Amino acid sequence: MTRFDLRAADLRALNSPTKYPSIPTYHELDPRNGGLLESATAFPGDVIATEKVDGTNSRLVLLPDGNYLIGSREELLYARGDLIGNPALGIVEQLRAVADRLIAVHDGGIHVYCLELYGGKVGGAAKQYTKDSARFGWRLFDVVLLENWATALTWPQAQISAWREAGGQPYADEERLQDLAATARLELTPRLFRADALPTSIEGMRELLTSRLPETLVGLDGTRGRAEGIVFRTPDRKVIAKARFQDYARTLQRRS
Repeated sequence: MTRFDLRAADLRALNSPTKYPSIPTYHELDPRNGGLLESATAFPGDVIATEKVDGTNSRLVLLPDGNYLIGSREELLYARGDLIGNPALGIVEQLRAVADRLIAVHDGGIHVYCLELYGGKVGGAAKQYTKDSARFGWRLFDVVLLENWATALTWPQAQISAWREAGGQPYADEERLQDLAATARLELTPRLFRADALPTSIEGMRELLTSRLPETLVGLDGTRGRAEGIVFRTPDRKVIAKARFQDYARTLQRRS
């Protein structure tokens, strides 16, 4: 059995398989102008709809040797025990205590807890969630359970990236995700509804967004501003897509 040692690990190789991949849009994006095309993602059967929170993608990477890493979507910002961490967007400051709690009960493998950190001064949408620039919130939205990490860490960067973007990362299904969130005492992104079919037209999806999510459900101090959109996923997490208000508004405005 290969023994993991963070101090001997290639951090560049470790960064790539633990990144969160791009989520495709429910309606295909037109590469010419960024508008939406009528081609919609096909979901086979049951679909779970969750609020898409507009913050910054953050990750807590729990490691087999009892260490952890904290990262943004693109970069690793902090390792357990570091004296200095990258202060970008307040990710390390806000989530270090969460990582300390999770690693205390971690039982091996490389597990990546994917959270959206929001509020505070995180982007232009912060005011939709709070009036207090010092107040942050976070919601868990996915967990990668990379048990066979030794093989993936030997691949070339291009291979890891292609594997990640093609959906190769082993994600927890909905039932396991609910269990992991409860054990970790982390709130999930709000579950809005389950359905066996979604609108296939752009107009139909815009109507679903406005009727099902008229305002955010994760406001921090009574603030109930605009939501960013909805993420749709199958219970096994094999198919996932996002629908953002701004994409539909822009597309329909151009048409009119």
